[in-house]
Amino acid sequence: MTTVEHKAVEIVIPADLWEEELAAEAMLTAWLVADGSSVEEAAIIAEIMVDKVTVEVEAPASGRLEILIAPESFVDLGDVIGRVYLKEAAA
Repeated sequence: MTTVEHKAVEIVIPADLWEEELAAEAMLTAWLVADGSSVEEAAIIAEIMVDKVTVEVEAPASGRLEILIAPESFVDLGDVIGRVYLKEAAA
């Protein structure tokens, strides 16, 4: 049995990460998993720094990681920083 990539789930900076009226800057400080690697749902895959606090980003699904935003980049609420491509069993 083989697997095929089917659809992707976006990795989005969550709206509740910080209060919008505070106008805090957030930086994607590190990816903890390499681009193209397999990830498991809820695994910690990246770190974001907000107001000198490090926040962990979890994989929203299991599959193959595609990184869209480089480390040390500033991010805003709702930004898509990556995708997880889901895999399905092929017949």
